[in-house]
Amino acid sequence: MKIKTLTTNGIIAALYVAVTFLIAPFGFTLIQFRISEVFNHLVVFNKKYIFGIIIGVFVANLLFSPIAVDIIFGVLHSALALSITIFSAKFIKSIFKRMLFNTVTFTILMIIIAFQLSLFADIPEFHGLPFLIIYLTLAIGEFVVMAIGIPIMIALNKRLNFEKLI
Repeated sequence: MKIKTLTTNGIIAALYVAVTFLIAPFGFTLIQFRISEVFNHLVVFNKKYIFGIIIGVFVANLLFSPIAVDIIFGVLHSALALSITIFSAKFIKSIFKRMLFNTVTFTILMIIIAFQLSLFADIPEFHGLPFLIIYLTLAIGEFVVMAIGIPIMIALNKRLNFEKLI
């Protein structure tokens, strides 16, 4: 891996952790608005960003999640969704459409996080809630954050050119 790629991924991981820290109380509740999830759109521009995002998810969950297994399930969720999005680039050429696909993929795969929370969370707000309610609240939060992230990332790309930045 080139030094530039390694450095850029380190910065992405650090930014993911820092943004997660800023909203930590809201990023690990029943309705999650983890703003750092916007970084997931970076793989639409260049698949090499996957490393920084996954490391960021790992470290953020390690430091801030109230559930230890979130390290495993959170990384699994991100790795799977990012990989599907990277694979989709063979078929979806438009950046905007790939970002929409990425948003839907992350939203659907929140079922992994809902499964984790329904099985392992010893958090009072989750007790007695049906799995479907947990999934829907997580999916809505993920969809909103990722959808809001689309125009933000498109605007940032015009200034930073994410494809060639790494």
